[in-house]
Amino acid sequence: MGASPALKKGLSERQLRMIAIGGVIGAGLFVGSGVVIHATGPAAFIPYALCGVIVIMVMRMLAEMAVANPSTGSFADYARNALGGWAGFSVGWLYWYFWVIIVGFEAIAGAKIIQYWIPGVPLWLVSLLLLTAMTMTNLFSVSSFGEFEFWFAGIKVTAIIIFLAVGAAYVFGLWPHKSMDFSNLYAHGGFFPNGAWAITAAIVTVIFSMTGAEVATIAAAESHDPERAVAKAANSVIMRIALFYVGSMFLLVTIVPWNDDTMAASPYVAAFSEMGVPYADDIMNAVVLTAVLSCLNSGMYTASRMLFVLAARREAPQQFVKVTGRGVPAVAILVSSVVGFLCVIAAAVSPTTVFAFLLNSSGAIILFVYCLIGISQIVLRYREGSERLRVKMWFFPVLSVVTVGAIVAILAQMGFQSDSRSQLVLSLLSWAVVIVLYFANKWFINRRPEVAGAASTAPASRVLVLANETADSHELLTELQGIGAARNAKYLVVVPDSPIETGVAATHGPLDVFEATQQAAQQRLDYTLATMRSQNLDVDGTRGDYRPLRALADAVDTFRPDQIVIATLPPETSVWHRFDVVDRARSEYPTVPVTHVVAASAAPAELPQ
Repeated sequence: MGASPALKKGLSERQLRMIAIGGVIGAGLFVGSGVVIHATGPAAFIPYALCGVIVIMVMRMLAEMAVANPSTGSFADYARNALGGWAGFSVGWLYWYFWVIIVGFEAIAGAKIIQYWIPGVPLWLVSLLLLTAMTMTNLFSVSSFGEFEFWFAGIKVTAIIIFLAVGAAYVFGLWPHKSMDFSNLYAHGGFFPNGAWAITAAIVTVIFSMTGAEVATIAAAESHDPERAVAKAANSVIMRIALFYVGSMFLLVTIVPWNDDTMAASPYVAAFSEMGVPYADDIMNAVVLTAVLSCLNSGMYTASRMLFVLAARREAPQQFVKVTGRGVPAVAILVSSVVGFLCVIAAAVSPTTVFAFLLNSSGAIILFVYCLIGISQIVLRYREGSERLRVKMWFFPVLSVVTVGAIVAILAQMGFQSDSRSQLVLSLLSWAVVIVLYFANKWFINRRPEVAGAASTAPASRVLVLANETADSHELLTELQGIGAARNAKYLVVVPDSPIETGVAATHGPLDVFEATQQAAQQRLDYTLATMRSQNLDVDGTRGDYRPLRALADAVDTFRPDQIVIATLPPETSVWHRFDVVDRARSEYPTVPVTHVVAASAAPAELPQ
């Protein structure tokens, strides 16, 4: 049938490396760390270390699956393979929901920072301008996203590295007029001023500031070497968490007393001010703004690619797979952007009800995703073995089980804490709604009655065949021989250029999906024509519109058939069945017999002799 075309290189190694690094550093590190320090005292770096271990384990499990089975769907596909369609469907939609809410939240956070320099400017207006700018960046091309993210991530990484270098010099007595001093670790109420139990409570806050490392596995699908990129991202996350989170937290609580009033607002500003660095407020606000814009930019990218993946798996409208000439899933980006806009409007109109509900209903979703990644890795490892794995989870199954258990424990902790209980409950409600929609859709498809078509009154002389994944199936080729057409009948085979039905969208990223779809559809058509011609049938063929009914209408207008044959996969997997392609064709052409062929698989087969 021919090989699939190679992936185009949309993201350079330089861009992907910085996306992987920057994905670990969220705006929460700069802003939310003050809350953690206030709650735990000098031991603040311990919950960051514990959460860091969980993220490292999740990334290692994800890398094992991604290198063994590269997929544009990443963890949604692994959940689907391990646990069933409901898991892939719910992970994909919940992850999209999580990021579109984050997009709206980050746009508002960025606007608040800009108000620091331009007081009085409407918050909603600046939020919409920032969201519009990031939407345009993502719409232009994947390389423009990568370039913006490279510089945004580069600024925040540089800021952390400078802080680590300057802070270490200050703490270890290499700073002018400063001797080595670790007294802030114990001089203000001890190392655990609020008790050791405060660490477990702080973990709930810390884990959410570390989300984003998994974005590198999605971006890798549009890089030159996805497998290598995922493996490198998983391995390098260890050092990045150790330095950027644990290292910087340790320096913060060593430089400034944990109970200092300035620590609650912005720990990094407090530390730079303590060391005598001028303009600390302006510098750190600029850094935080770039961190927010980086999160907004990557959030828009991630949400749109997850919609692309869901559509490619027949779990979202097929329009989300359509890409521009630059390989950008524009519809998916615009839909995600609209939801972000609605979040901004909700924050302006109803900040304490609607917007608060949206934030809370997505609060625990990332932990659900991490938990399913862990469970999927355990199931797939036991099912498929480890002989062919090039990247393996350490000390399997002990660390895998411990990691899943730790995530469940954090979710339980959210239930015990009054300030996070609503997030857990509403997030569980969101998950329940998604699962109900999945099974309701399956129930609806299976119970839908079939529309009766016109009956054949004479041997067909002009047979129009509409098929895609099943164009080269045994069932279709057998049906064409047995429909009782006239000996001199003419056949026209139409294969729509659908990235979903060709299966290309499941293996290719947005950048090259259009080109690969055309090639796959042509290969399928060529094979079917060759097989039918080998049976001395008078057959011609063409590729059609990606919309099957539009492709059928175009062919009917030009070919004028007296028999139509439509081949689909079984109802539970056929997107054509979901959109009533056969029934609508029978309604549209009531005088032409329409035969529906269900092919159990798309495996090519010769016509029987």
